Amino acid sequence: MNTSTSTRPFLDLAVIEDTVAAVTENRDLGQVTFTMLSESAGGLTAKTETGPLLQGCVPDEARRGKFTLTSDEPISLLGTDTAVSPAEYILKGLAGCYMVTLASLAAARSIRLESIRLTLGFDIDLSGFLGIDGSVRKGAEEIRVDVEIDSAEASAADLEDLIAALEATSPIRDTLANAVKVTTTLL
Repeated sequence: MNTSTSTRPFLDLAVIEDTVAAVTENRDLGQVTFTMLSESAGGLTAKTETGPLLQGCVPDEARRGKFTLTSDEPISLLGTDTAVSPAEYILKGLAGCYMVTLASLAAARSIRLESIRLTLGFDIDLSGFLGIDGSVRKGAEEIRVDVEIDSAEASAADLEDLIAALEATSPIRDTLANAVKVTTTLL
């Protein structure tokens, strides 16, 4: 048994092609809903568990409670600093999506990637959230991502094209960069 683990980002092109073919044949497979259940864990801490993944309206119950995420705020932002902040989870979500998207795009272009390194930043002016200045946005003013890619065979132009395609196709980037309907309902 091989127990070594590669950190090289990759995705098998045949798997991508099979997925595209399956969704092309059955468009319902492209309709996916991720669900989570979150409860207060005291103070500003939230405990959140994965719920079932719905694909084509069919729930995958095996994901229910499979992963638990905890969030808190840093002490300077009134939390107890026991977990990652919600802003950091947003950055993690974007980073994870960028990794998947870059690996997929590289595979489709037959570009072998040795490594990907992302440095992300979430800039916010708290005077908006705290009600100090009504002209200041309550959310992030900017999210920045610096991308370092190591590929022995890709040219600088290939990598620039890869980043342009990344920005055009990343679902999480699209969600953050464009207005999305968010519905909050009191039950």
